[in-house]
Amino acid sequence: MKAIAAAFTDATGHHVVVSTGATGALAAQIANGAPFEVFLAADAATPARLETDGLAVAGTRRTYAVGRLALWSAKEGFVDATGAVLGTGVFAHLAIANPKLAPYGAAAVASLRELGLLAAIEPRLVQGENIAQAFQFVASGNAELGFVALSRGLARRPLHLRLGLGRSCRAARATGTGRRTAGQGAARPAARALLDFLHGGQACA
Repeated sequence: MKAIAAAFTDATGHHVVVSTGATGALAAQIANGAPFEVFLAADAATPARLETDGLAVAGTRRTYAVGRLALWSAKEGFVDATGAVLGTGVFAHLAIANPKLAPYGAAAVASLRELGLLAAIEPRLVQGENIAQAFQFVASGNAELGFVALSRGLARRPLHLRLGLGRSCRAARATGTGRRTAGQGAARPAARALLDFLHGGQACA
């Protein structure tokens, strides 16, 4: 997002201040009056709920990206192409994002449940506040492997990823967040310009 914000500033002259965190945590801040003008969530349900509650401008929700979940390890050869390591018990810790706050964490739990491994692995789960922190647990070696955003794994070499887990996190956006300023984002040209920029070719990877 920092790279996109920089490109947006270069293209429009508008300055962007980025505040990062788990989707649920940011939504709670919005409900408590945080003056965010654009909200980028890791799912579609949270912005929809904010709109229903009058905390986002109606009609501004659109999917801007589709996130993919991946099993990643910083250890060479630790994760094979089928993700069989999950059933071996050779690891002490598996990092995930907090499933109560982060859609990626909820997707990780759902994937483990579908694989029939949740009960066995649950005692080994370590939770980051968000997907970025879960990634750091693995990158630092505090967890041998973890469920991370594929986009973050692709930025880290070498890759040791189990792909195709069938979990996508669709993200949507809303403007004008905050109980006292529900129309603020829509009224600001910079916020509208950022929404348009996110759907333009310059923001696409």
